Amino acid sequence: MASTKDVIDHHLTAFGAGDLDGVMADYASDAVMFLPDTTLKGSAAIRPVFQALIAEFAKPGATFELLHQSFDGEYYYQRWRAETADNSYDAATDSFVVRAGQIVAQSFNAVITPK
Repeated sequence: MASTKDVIDHHLTAFGAGDLDGVMADYASDAVMFLPDTTLKGSAAIRPVFQALIAEFAKPGATFELLHQSFDGEYYYQRWRAETADNSYDAATDSFVVRAGQIVAQSFNAVITPK
């Protein structure tokens, strides 16, 4: 079974490659994603979030900087910042819970400034 680090490494690599199916393969079908204004339940509800993000980050000039990572058993936390043609992402954070080789919960927050 894949470790938390294995799953997160795959997740980040798939996102960086613009591989939507690869990103979504990391999520359990009943995963929960906590966003600043809503909670999404199930991988089908989470998919459009990544579809939009992958499209945004595929535009020329996008940058992503991973500032911090912490792993503790089934838990993972990351802090990052990014720039795209559309937005600046500052003080961005994600927290994940990985069980049985799949992401079962994620939270995301950032200061997003439209350009």
